[in-house]
Parts: sequence; structure tokens; C-alpha cells
Amino acid sequence: MGSSSGGKKKYVNYRNRQRAQMSFFIVVIFFAIFGLIVFAEIFLIDERGRGAGVLVRHGSLVYHSRQQEINEYEESLQNDDYISIRLGSDLGSLDNSIGALLLGRNQAPIPVGVDDAEIQSSKDILENNHSFYPTHLSPSKGSWQIVNGTRYKFFVFSAFYDRRKLQRSIRIIAATKTRGPDKVSCKFWYKSADDNPANFTSKWVPAKIRVIRENWNLKYSACFVMCPLAHNQTAPNFVSVVVRKNSMPTNLLEVTDNYNETKTVKKFAVCVKPLHFSYNRALQILEFIELNRIMGVEHFTFYNHTIGPQVNCLLKDYIEQGLVTMLPWQLDMISQKEIRTEGLFAALNDCLYRSMYRYSHVSLIDLDEYIVPRHNDTLPQLIDFLNRRMNTRTTGSYSFQNAFFYLQWGDDDSVYNSNDPIATNLVILKKTRRRSKLHPHKQRSKYICRPELVVEAGNHFVWEFLPGHGTLNVPPDAAILHHYRVCEFGGNDCIKTPSTVDTTAFRYRDRLVGRVSVSWEKNKNKCELDDPPLPPSRVFSKIMKILKSSEER
Repeated sequence: MGSSSGGKKKYVNYRNRQRAQMSFFIVVIFFAIFGLIVFAEIFLIDERGRGAGVLVRHGSLVYHSRQQEINEYEESLQNDDYISIRLGSDLGSLDNSIGALLLGRNQAPIPVGVDDAEIQSSKDILENNHSFYPTHLSPSKGSWQIVNGTRYKFFVFSAFYDRRKLQRSIRIIAATKTRGPDKVSCKFWYKSADDNPANFTSKWVPAKIRVIRENWNLKYSACFVMCPLAHNQTAPNFVSVVVRKNSMPTNLLEVTDNYNETKTVKKFAVCVKPLHFSYNRALQILEFIELNRIMGVEHFTFYNHTIGPQVNCLLKDYIEQGLVTMLPWQLDMISQKEIRTEGLFAALNDCLYRSMYRYSHVSLIDLDEYIVPRHNDTLPQLIDFLNRRMNTRTTGSYSFQNAFFYLQWGDDDSVYNSNDPIATNLVILKKTRRRSKLHPHKQRSKYICRPELVVEAGNHFVWEFLPGHGTLNVPPDAAILHHYRVCEFGGNDCIKTPSTVDTTAFRYRDRLVGRVSVSWEKNKNKCELDDPPLPPSRVFSKIMKILKSSEER
């Protein structure tokens, strides 16, 4: 009996020891897994941050859903123009009423890089670095330059001193890898009192790369290279982007600061994406410039990827008048395969920051688009009209709904009553039939913005404002976007959609024909311009329509 009792006790003790060992083993495994997680968070965060949009500051993690928002947006893209856009719930619903504001709250934290205390305390960052100013390079305010030593293509175009409520920084317009870009640094160059390059001093700061949202998930994207400034640090005169602190610079950008420019109330400008495919439509460029001038625009910025001789000649005349800025745009990336449409988002944001403080309002539109007021004569008058009728204190941009004027629709009857080759070939006078249904805001819409309130510009809407500002959806009875193009999906099916005749643009007819005619005659011989053809007679046009319809049947 005693031996049986002793055996049970030994068995119980044995089971207890096994349980204790098992518990200890589980605790060890738990802490091992926890340790691996901590190790990954601390040592692998940089790589994950580049790939998944994670920011690190003082060892803490800030996650954001930028990539999810981008993916939802870009799923809707079918070609160069957008068909539909699905946005995250954070953006809220769109209200088309005249008093509705769509507040553009930040969808992603702004990368702030290294804060003031870290910059001031780091000898590596703020020490005077007596490396020599790169006298072999000419400083540029706008041209694509390479960053040497990177694994992937990396180019920089322009640099701006951004002194706004965000952390003070030098903001560089660039293009590089969309995901996992190379780490780079900014080397600031400060002029000496005697303006002798041999005496220029330099400072080095680590950079943060912020990819611009619209990129179609292609390998390369337009981006901002952010170079933070300490609280008491002055803005440099020039900046180079380098891979390592002591790298020999292969680029040199002059830092643009327009803050002290003479500020003029209601001074409007236009930004246009890069001109490409050897663009040479002389009459279209004249119509675009002169109609916008009639509507109150004072300056135009173009980017020359490839343009034809006639357009190049005409734009030179406007450049000499101070009405046009044209910048070179030779970006060594394959359009639509490596980067979206000649890197147009780099151009749009370059123009945004280039216009900041120089112009009160900037519209980002294409050459076949016009923001046309329904009741006002000019765009400044339109903005005043909107400001008087609603609270626009927080408005950073004004969005206008898109209306297609398909070129396949027949010409307006007035074309056949004129013998003026200029008047009969201006698109806003020829094409007066438009699609009845307008696109909602953010789908093919365009906008006028106040550049000092915008952080990141998009093609159809502003992606990010300064905190507390947003978009005003302008109702169609105040103004719409006239968009003159062929059917967006190819073929001619678009002309079967319900349509209406809209002759709003006729109020500009006489002034527009006069201005374009003067410019045409002025440059006709110098630019080797041929007179545009007169339209066929009304009878001939009707015969051609009958023949075409019979062929289709």
C-alpha cells in the first residue's frame, strides 16, 4: 500500500516537472518571437518604410494609407485621361451644390526627416564642409540633371525654398524609383561675401524622398526630394543631390525663392504639361494663349519635350513679350513604360512652386481645355463672384466639371457664314455641341488653385493642401471646363450620347478672332505659317454626311 502511494507521488512530481519545463519553454519561445519582432522594427524599418510608406521619427512609427489610396485611384485609369476615380472614405462625399467645400485633409503625413534638435546637435549634418563648390557645373533653375552613383535612375530638375507652415525645407522636383528609391543627401552651397566660388561654404543634410501620388504603378515616378532646414538655418543659394557626403556633385540647382516678389492681387497664370510628339499645331497654340489672355491670364508656363518649328517660333515671340516661360524637358525615361506621360506630374508641381507668390491663382489645364465662366467675362471676375456668394476663407482650389465637345460632331452653322480662314478654324467657334452629362468633380475635372496653399498638385485635382484648406466644387451654372477632343475610347460611338448646343464661348468671338489674326499676320513670314483652309460649302458638307451615313449602314 505504501509503495503504491509513493509511486503515485513520484508520478505527480514527474508530471509537475514536465509542466513547469513546458511552461518555461513556452515563455522562452514567446520572448524569442517578441525579440525578433523588435529586431525587425528597429533594424529593418528603413527598407519597409520605403516600400510601404512608413515614417520614422525618434524611433516611433507613423503608418499611413497613402499606397492604398493611390491603388484605389489608379485602378480607375484607362488611358491618359481618367475614366472614374474611387477615393478612400477619408475624403468624404462630393457635394455639387454651390456652397459645398470638399476639405482636402492630408491623406498622408508629410515626411519631416530630421527635426531641428537633431539637425542642430549633429556635427555631421551642420559642420562646415570645405569641399569645393562644383565650378564645372552651371547652376540651373530648371533642367534635368543626373544624380550619380545610384542603383536606379535618379534625376533632379529644380529647387525651391518652401518656408510655409510645414517644416522649412528646400523642396526639389525630381524623378526616381517609385518603390525603394536610393537614399540621397542634400549638399547646400552658400555664397561668400566676395561672391568668389573658391570661398563658398557647404552644409550637408540627409534627404527624404516623397513620391508624388499619380504614377500608374510604373517603375519610376515624379517625386519631391525634401532637404530640411534647422530653425536658425538660412536657405542656401544652391543645392546638389548626392549619394554620399563627400560625393562629387553631378547636379547643381539654384534655389528659387519668390517670397519677396511683388504681390499682385488677382494675378492669374496657366501651367501646361510637357509638349510632346513634336507638337506643331500653330493655330491651336495661338487660340489657347489668346483666349486665356482675354479671360485674364497674364502668364503661361510650357515644358518643351519635343515641339515643331512653327510652334517653337510662335512661342519665342510670346517669350520676348514676357508672357511665356518655356523650360527644357529632356527626361531620360521612357514615357508610359518607365514613367507616366513624360513625367507630367514633375512638370505640374514644378510650375506650381515656380508660380508660388508670383501669381495669386494658377490653373493647370491642357491645350484642348478652357475654363469658361457662364456669366462672368474673365476668370478673376469669376473668382470674385464665387467669393462674394460663399465662404471661401479655407478654399485652396476651385474645381470645374468637365464637358466634352467631341470633334466628331458637326461644325456650328456660323462657320459657313464666314470667309475668314481664322474664324472658321478656331475650335471654340466651330464646335458648339457638347455632351449633356457633365463628369463629376475629380473625374476629368480641372482646377484653379492658390499655389501658396497647395502642397502637392495632381492632374485633375489637388492631392494635398496646407492643413485646414480644401477644394470648392464650382457648380456648373457658374462655370464649366470646355474639353475639345475626339471620342475618348476611339471610334465614333461617343457622338450617340445625349448632347446640347452650348454657345457660351461666342461672347469672345470678335476679340479672339482679332487677337489671333494679328499674331498670325505678325509671325506669318517669320514662322512660315500657311493660311488655314476654308471650310467646305454647306451643300458639300451635307452630301458628305449622307454618303458617310449610307456607308455606315
